[in-house]
Amino acid sequence: MASAVPAQVQSNPAPAPQLQRGIVKTVLSGCAVIVRGQPRGGPPPERQINLSNIRAGALARRAIQGQPDTKDTPDEPWAFQAREFLRKKVIGKEVCFTVENKTPQGREYGIVFLGKDTSGENIAESLVAEGLATVRREGIRGNNPDQVRLCDLEDQAKAAKKGQWSEGGGSHTIRDLKYTIENPLNGKIMLRALLLPDYYLVTVMLSGIKCPTFKREADGSETPEPFAAEAKFFTESRLLQRDVQIILESCPNQIILGTILHPNGNITELLLKEGFARCVDWSMAVYTQGAEKLRAAERSAKERKVRIWKDYVAPTANLDQKDRQFVAKVMQVVNADAIVVKLNSGEHKTIHLSSIRPPRLEGENKDKDKRFRPLYDIPYMFEAREFLRKKLIGKKVNVTVDYIRAATSAMETGGVPAFPERTCATVTIGGINIAEALVSKGLATVIRYRQDDDQRSSHYDELLAAEARAIKNGKGLHSKKEVPIHRVADISGETQKAKQFLPFLQRAGRSEAVVEYVFSGSRLKLYMPKETCLITFLLAGIECPRGSRNMPGGMQVAEPYSEEATIFTKELVLQREVEVEVESMDKAGNFIGWLHIESVNLSVALVENALSKVHFTAERSSYYKTLLSAEETARQRKEKLWANYEEKPKEEVAQFTEEKERVAKYRAVYVTEITDGLHFYAQDVETGTKLESLMESMRGEIAAQPPVEGSFAPRRGDFCIAKFADGEWYRARVEKVESPAKVHVFYIDYGNREILSSTRLAALPPAFSTRTLPPQATEYTFAFIQVPQDEDARADAVDSVVRDIQNKQCLLNMEYSGAVCPHVTLQFADSKDDVGLGLVKEGLVMVDVRKEKHLHKMVTEYLNGQESAKSARLNIWRYGDFRDDDADEFGYRR
Repeated sequence: MASAVPAQVQSNPAPAPQLQRGIVKTVLSGCAVIVRGQPRGGPPPERQINLSNIRAGALARRAIQGQPDTKDTPDEPWAFQAREFLRKKVIGKEVCFTVENKTPQGREYGIVFLGKDTSGENIAESLVAEGLATVRREGIRGNNPDQVRLCDLEDQAKAAKKGQWSEGGGSHTIRDLKYTIENPLNGKIMLRALLLPDYYLVTVMLSGIKCPTFKREADGSETPEPFAAEAKFFTESRLLQRDVQIILESCPNQIILGTILHPNGNITELLLKEGFARCVDWSMAVYTQGAEKLRAAERSAKERKVRIWKDYVAPTANLDQKDRQFVAKVMQVVNADAIVVKLNSGEHKTIHLSSIRPPRLEGENKDKDKRFRPLYDIPYMFEAREFLRKKLIGKKVNVTVDYIRAATSAMETGGVPAFPERTCATVTIGGINIAEALVSKGLATVIRYRQDDDQRSSHYDELLAAEARAIKNGKGLHSKKEVPIHRVADISGETQKAKQFLPFLQRAGRSEAVVEYVFSGSRLKLYMPKETCLITFLLAGIECPRGSRNMPGGMQVAEPYSEEATIFTKELVLQREVEVEVESMDKAGNFIGWLHIESVNLSVALVENALSKVHFTAERSSYYKTLLSAEETARQRKEKLWANYEEKPKEEVAQFTEEKERVAKYRAVYVTEITDGLHFYAQDVETGTKLESLMESMRGEIAAQPPVEGSFAPRRGDFCIAKFADGEWYRARVEKVESPAKVHVFYIDYGNREILSSTRLAALPPAFSTRTLPPQATEYTFAFIQVPQDEDARADAVDSVVRDIQNKQCLLNMEYSGAVCPHVTLQFADSKDDVGLGLVKEGLVMVDVRKEKHLHKMVTEYLNGQESAKSARLNIWRYGDFRDDDADEFGYRR
């Protein structure tokens, strides 16, 4: 870099050179530096200063491309050491200098001092004193003390054999394994670095970002993009010729990607934070310092609207905070990337998961087959939908809106059907990003965007990382295995198929199903997973308002409250796991029966909420009494369907009381649990051996393969196994999860409840599920009995029952249905005495008078027992018949 400088020419006396200040930007050689001024509204001016009266060795040069007569020239001895000495001393430092001479070619020679004035270190003198530069004695004047001092320093260096005056011959061995940034290029994401000690000159591109660049025109000139020059100066002023560490992260297409670590910070993050760069997806994947740091730095610049982001408008800038981030309940999974949620206001809103694409068929015309069913026919679509359904349906989720995708017309999409406006958001539940979970299981892919497209997920990098993991592990869509095929028979409206299927469903009793679609309040489409078929299901026992529909004579107007009934059913059962009892089918091949969800009978629920009426066909059902009771309650409220109801004379409904004789058909049961409300749970003795066999096999399997503690994540409604206080495992159902340390469970075979830590729970082995053996504990309550409201009186009754029948075999007879559970009479196995009647005779409970004729004999017997207890003033009757008092303060009502 340095070259021979003409001897200083004698000239007429000139005024003293003016002292100037600057900051050293670059050290070109041991005797030449580039000094810059202070930036004011842009990159500052620069000038090259050559040190007067000295010469350092020339550095190596490469041959000029396109000029075959030029050759590579090596470093002159001690040239590199001189440059390094000067670089470490002055780079980035403030200096002052005087220009003593300027050649006709514009080259300036002067004296450079370290610091703000001439009292600082004279750089030329330091170089000469270390033997790293020689003095140009041919231009020395004896009357110039500065030049005389240079000659003295050179003589001293020679005497001391320093530097080039030593006997080492100028060889150098530097073992510093750092890099030196030599020359930033191309918009400052590409830098030329010198690898020491091997002197490899490499070009490094910063991972994860892109800066404004200088575009090269056809004539060879360069045109800077906005802020390109500022970005260049920003990087140069911090890195040029500094000692740094570089993490080499990747080398795609012969481009070295890396991260530069300076003692004062990471230049990549700093460029982003100051608005000089934007993130790029393709190279961010290899960034080892954490892509979230880059996104955070870019987000900071966007929020402050600095430099390249001065005109930036956030995708959600027009949304209020409450519309940007909210909690909502998931009502429906539309497909693998969209859900319908219910807001606190009651409004339903469709939310699309940001930046992911659901499974789809590539290159096939889906319209060829009119019965094409995307959910079952597109590989992995069903698995994706099921994952979302099981994870989200009915749960509250956190929604963070990332962007609003504007509606597109058919013209804009080249004839493709238009999309309405889409709200795209990140949906989390329990801290889990649902989109990321889908992608990591290979059930969705990540959308690739243009670099300037900011309408993307706020967790886009995590999605890309999840997809990379799924590809690496061959999950789902990325698997090389055969794609799963779902052969689902749709027998909706297929009368012949339905007839063949009917006996099987009738014998099955309660069957598991998933509600796929709700046509109206009482008409649904069900997926039967065990039978792998789709059926249309009509609710039995009720008459629901009909919605509007096309008829041959025109549009049929919707009946009042039909829409409300449909919404009620959707919110209660859509895409939920339910149990159905099929009783019959209609002429069109639709199955008719009862649908239960978490012990709620949907027919009863609709009647209870005044959205349906009891149909006469319910008379043959065991749910008839419950339906009538629910309808009577709804009538009394006089709302919705019963808003204009007027009570009819009693004789008109007297027909309902006509019943046949009471049937006494006692069966043996084993009472396992009694509740504080005087309900009890019992097991059928007939199936007791099956339960014992199942428990023995289950515990044997658990002993052979003990569950991993803490591996089970309990959710409400899950069946599991729980370790009871006796140290044994029992089948249970999760009723509530307060925290990992407080999980409420119900032991399905015994009826008792407990609060446990999740570490005492484990997954229920499939071989011992409720399909193998249904839950054995059934809830009952005593017929003809009214439990006292007073807590002490009720506790006395419960204690008596616990003493008499808990963990004992009794005889049970069904008397009538109830809203919660069947009402029964219970006899002691040995004496055949009625347990409930005994409670009445002891004055522990009151009689619940039933009006049905066939129960008249039983009610009379119970009333006689009650009169006997009252006469003897036993227990609750010890102060007489309290029911004669109009006051309620005693806790009783007649």
